[in-house]
Amino acid sequence: MNVNIQSVHFSADSKLIDYVNRKLEKLSHFTDRVIQVNVFLKLDNVVHAVKDKIAEIRVHIPRHSFFVKSTSKSFEESFDEAFDSLVGQIKKNKARKAA
Repeated sequence: MNVNIQSVHFSADSKLIDYVNRKLEKLSHFTDRVIQVNVFLKLDNVVHAVKDKIAEIRVHIPRHSFFVKSTSKSFEESFDEAFDSLVGQIKKNKARKAA
């Protein structure tokens, strides 16, 4: 599994990168056919004093591509929400193939 993590408009610290990598390792519990994972961590360009944090995850498996996006006040919360949604998509796809 090839993992690419990009932080847009800021520099991600090592704790955030480690957190994302630990969560992505759990993907192997749901499917073992993951080819590539792209994670984009972005700051929303709003005028407010507190910027929203955006996490986008794109996962490629043979003949399928999954994409999720989540926004919240922290990167960890955004990533968790996006990851949970991604797991749901993968499970749904697996159930559809089995039926």
